[in-house]
Parts: sequence; C-alpha cells; structure tokens
Amino acid sequence: MLNKNHFRNNNSIKLNIVMNFILTISNFIFPLITFPYVSRVLLPVGTGKVAFATSIVSYFAMVGMLGIPTYGIRACAKVRDNKEKLSKTVQEIMVINTIAMTLSLITYVLAIFLVPRMTQDKTLFMINIAMLVFNLIGCEWLYKALEQYSYITIRSIILKFISLILMFLLVHQRSDYVIYGAITILASVGSNFFNFINLRKFLHLKWYSNLNLSQHIKPIFSFFMMTVATTIYTNLDSVMLGFMKGDEAVGYYNAAVKIKTILVSLVTSMGAVLLPRLSFYIKEGRDKDFKILTVRSLQFVCFISIPLWVYFTLFAKEGIYFLSGNAYTGSIVPMQIIMPTLFLIGISNLLGIQILVPMDRENDVLKSVSFGAVINLIVNAICIPKFGASGAAFGTLVAELFVTIYQIYVLRDFLNLIISDIKIYKNLLATLLASIVSLIVSMVFKRMSDFLVLLISATVFGTIYGIINLFLKEDFTMYLVRYVKK
Repeated sequence: MLNKNHFRNNNSIKLNIVMNFILTISNFIFPLITFPYVSRVLLPVGTGKVAFATSIVSYFAMVGMLGIPTYGIRACAKVRDNKEKLSKTVQEIMVINTIAMTLSLITYVLAIFLVPRMTQDKTLFMINIAMLVFNLIGCEWLYKALEQYSYITIRSIILKFISLILMFLLVHQRSDYVIYGAITILASVGSNFFNFINLRKFLHLKWYSNLNLSQHIKPIFSFFMMTVATTIYTNLDSVMLGFMKGDEAVGYYNAAVKIKTILVSLVTSMGAVLLPRLSFYIKEGRDKDFKILTVRSLQFVCFISIPLWVYFTLFAKEGIYFLSGNAYTGSIVPMQIIMPTLFLIGISNLLGIQILVPMDRENDVLKSVSFGAVINLIVNAICIPKFGASGAAFGTLVAELFVTIYQIYVLRDFLNLIISDIKIYKNLLATLLASIVSLIVSMVFKRMSDFLVLLISATVFGTIYGIINLFLKEDFTMYLVRYVKK
C-alpha cells in the first residue's frame, strides 16, 4: 500500500510540475507576442502609465489580501484530506480576507479622488477595482493547496488567449493605454471568477457557526508583513520612478522588468508546485522526502537561472529592441543590471517559500524581506534621482542580494546537509563555454535582424549548454534524460 501511495505521489508531483511548466511557458510566450506590439503602439509613456497604475494597485491588493495567498496554501494543504475541516478553514480565512479587502477598497476609491497623480488617470485606476474584488472571491490559494494545476493551467491559457485576441483587436493608438490596462487584468479577473464558480466542487457551501478566526490571525499577520516587505522592494522602484522621473522612465524600467519577470517565472516554476507538497511532508514527518525534493529544486534553480542570467545580459540590446522597439534604448542598461536577480530570486524563493515556510519559520522570511525592503528604499532614494531606471534596477539587485544572503545564513545548518549534492561549478562551466561560442556566432550574423540574432545565438547557446552538461553528467541534466526515457 505504501509503495502504491508513494508511486501515486511521485506521479502527481511530476504531473503538477509538467502542468505548471506549461503554465510558465504560456506566461513566457504570451508576453513575447503582445508586448512587442503594445510597446510600439503605446511607447514608453503609455506602457509607463499602466505599469505605474499596476504598481499602485498592488499595494492595495497586498493590504486587502493580507498574507493569505501564501498562508492559505499552507493552511489548506494540511487539512486537504478532510472536506469538513477544509471547508471550515476556507470560510474562516475568507471572513478575515473580506474585512481586510473592504477596508482596502474604501481607501483605494478615496485615493483615486484625493491623490492628484492618481486622478490624472482616474479611469485606469477605477478599472483596477475589479482586480481587487475578484482577488477576494477567487481563492486561488485553495486551488494551489489542492494541487489543481491541470485546472489552473487550462483556465489560464484560455483566458490569456482571449486577452491576446482583444489586445490586437482593440489597442491601435497611444490613447488606448486605458484599454490595454483593462485587458491586462482580464486574465486575473476571469480566473478568479471561474475559481469562485467551482468552489462547490471542493467545499461544503454552508455557514459554520463555530468559526475560530483567532487561530489564523498571528500566522496571517506574519505572512502579511512578509508580503508588505516583498511588495515594497518589488514595486517601490516603479512607484518612486513615477513620482520622481515620470511615466517615460517607468516605461523604460518596465520594459526591462517585463523580461526579468517572464524569466523569473521560469526559474521559480518548480517552487510554486512544491510548496503544498513540502508542507504536507513536514506535517507527516517525512524528512527524507522533504530533503530529496529540496535538493532537486535547488539543482533546477542553478540549472536554469545561471544560463538565463548570463545570456540575457550578453544579448540585452537585441532582447530589448526585439520586444519593445528602438524607442526603448533606455531599457538596455537597466536590464543588464537587473539580470543577476534571476539567480538570487530563484535561490531566495527556494529557501524562503519552499523551506522556511513549510517549516513554520515564516518569521525568518519576514526578517529577510524586511531587510531587503529597507535596503531597496535607501538605494532607490540615492540612485533614482541621478540614474533613473538604472538606479531603480540597481536598488532591486542590492535588495535581492541581501535577502538571499540573510536566508542562506539562517538556513546554514540545513544547507550544510545538502550542499554536497549541488554541483554549481558544472552549470557555471557550461554557461561560460556556451557564452563564448554564442558570442562568436553572433558576430558572424550581427548584420541580421535582432530576432534572427536572438534565435541563432539562443539556439547555439542552449545546444552548447546542454552538450557540456551531458558531458559533465550534471545531476539535473541526467535527471531530465532519465525522465524523458521513461
């Protein structure tokens, strides 16, 4: 019986990882199709307005959701095998969520009419009210806790496809930035609408009179403070740029961040799947399974983040010009500065969300991201006035570096047990050789279009990287080979 369960668990993990990888690829492909078009139509000012509004709204969403998007996954994963307990837990969390979101919505509406910088684009900010409301009722955390990744993936891809069609049909001139802003939140709103409709499949939809809200308050507050700090140092740069340098600077920075965000989703794709499973292993005392999954995830982060970091630093100009157009020359240096965060975010996501959170050590995560937020604020205040978008990129890089260093320090004892299983030097050597060959090849084809240079250099880079890793018998590469053979 144990063998069958173990086999089923392994298969479900693999299916979830595959489905989440498909979802991640869709997050990669759809912006590759839409952003080159939108950035050329709206130019830096138009995309900057939408990016600024999104950054502002994220703060209100953060307050309204508290720490529930992460806490909800862990809390529901622990009782997922008991429908009665799960239903009661979800209801308790939603009551807390409703109170917080109502207060956030009232404050947000007042800010639209009272803050001049927001009043300038009142319609754009009003549209984003839908995102706040549907974030509340969508319970995305429940579906992740139940590992419903097939449903999440299919739903997301369908809505992205609809958004893609609307983008090309409705966005044609600079003044259409409001329409673009509405379309960007469509996938989120639609996803949460379908989540709400499907709740009856997983829960008893009845009112529980004996709700125990107090048991959730302390951990939710810890996760909320963690979210506050994280949101500050991931969105503060765009907000400070908007107030200090204007929409154009935000547009340049947003083009660089857009590429980074797409790549980060690839690097952290495995972690999103493993959180509920690792929380379950901790609860069941399955330390060996916990360690095996953690090692595999760390190998994955090194395998994918290091080559992406180096490649997109070397070919930042071609990447920016292909995705955003020649009007975005101001995005090239910020992109090169921010690329090392692919590796840093991959590591800190693994250490924080995949290791510390399942261990109920979210306070350590809170301290690390609070430290990062303070560092980000200080560096931004010093660098943005003088260096604009490049200063904001540098602030983010320094913040992520300090977050990662702190988490490595607090987990040093655990990491000492698994560090021998991570052969990062193989990834570095393969990346170095792939970089040399791809640069030589790109010089031969430098007169060609940016797209062809990217296509040829990326193909050469990826091929050399894979061959060298096979030759070195790098652990994650060999794991992929065995998996494909099966």
